[in-house]
Amino acid sequence: MAQESMPSFGEQDDTIWSSVKSFVWETAKVIVISLAIIIPVRYYVIQPFYVKGASMEPSYYDHEYLIIDELSYHVRDPRHGEVVVFRPPNDPRQFYIKRVIGVPGERVKITGGSVFRYTSEHPDGEQLDEPYLSEGTVTLGEVDVQLKDNQYFVLGDHRGASLDSRVFGTIARGEIVGRTWIRGWPLNRITVFSAAAP
Repeated sequence: MAQESMPSFGEQDDTIWSSVKSFVWETAKVIVISLAIIIPVRYYVIQPFYVKGASMEPSYYDHEYLIIDELSYHVRDPRHGEVVVFRPPNDPRQFYIKRVIGVPGERVKITGGSVFRYTSEHPDGEQLDEPYLSEGTVTLGEVDVQLKDNQYFVLGDHRGASLDSRVFGTIARGEIVGRTWIRGWPLNRITVFSAAAP
């Protein structure tokens, strides 16, 4: 009667070591491939953002969790009315969230509690219709600025509690990280924000 030969301890060790090496190699490949996908997405496509403060109420409230679309601004420029996340010129370590009011080449004027924009379509100026503001909102300050190439004028929706272009001036195109895309928290306010019309 034939007997099966049992592997020696040395052969068992080689088999175990080979299995371990195979497992480590497969795990390393999965990690590398995952990082190759996740890192570009995280730094060039989308980014999480946590709202702090009341400067964008009633559109965005304190402690809301947002996903920022970074990809769109790699192929086009920010548009009127879009809410953007950017690094302010007075403190580039921070991130602010504000609404785009003026784009390069335009003139923005704040006077008498209202905002006026001067464009090629409205060379004599037009008072902005801002339905996203709370009823009775007054835009304090006296500002008159001509935007140069690469300059944007931004304001918070809660004009009485917002540190914005009225204080730190215009922001540069390169300081803008992206636009708000998804509100993921709280659950009862989940929203997907569409891009502003061109």
